[in-house]
Amino acid sequence: MITSLERKVAPLMRRRDLKLVLAESCTGGLISHRITNIPGSSEYFLGGIISYADSAKQAILGVKEETLSQYGAVSRETVLEMARGVRKLFSLQGYPQEEIIAISISGVAGPGGGSEEKPVGQVWIGMCAADGEWAWKFNNNGTRLENKQNFSEQALQLLWGYLNGYILPES
Repeated sequence: MITSLERKVAPLMRRRDLKLVLAESCTGGLISHRITNIPGSSEYFLGGIISYADSAKQAILGVKEETLSQYGAVSRETVLEMARGVRKLFSLQGYPQEEIIAISISGVAGPGGGSEEKPVGQVWIGMCAADGEWAWKFNNNGTRLENKQNFSEQALQLLWGYLNGYILPES
């Protein structure tokens, strides 16, 4: 039997007494949807922000205009600022920041919107936790819906990897 990543992540989040927050752009809430499909996810999932427009990334998550101008929405710099911003936003609600893992995602789902530098299917995923910050770039080659599914799967795979110690703390 194949177990979904959202199901595999659940007991790890509970065991480590961690909370998850998300800043989603190109996935439009798909990661949040997958997480909340798991009964009891309210024990560890605090919520998420869908910041599809750059203006929402700036106003809600604190992404700097300079970052968007210089690097674009689909960049390492932007997803790290998104992850920091959503983590800070939820820590202001009374949750200790050291207990919060933030995942952010921004990409080009397609079929349009791509460029030579940032083709359709490219996504950046950021993660911010008490022991570090990371960002990864992936390139996918599917339809819009396939890309969104792949993006969400890649984000959950990274979370699973972090929770299992495959993503090491920054030194």
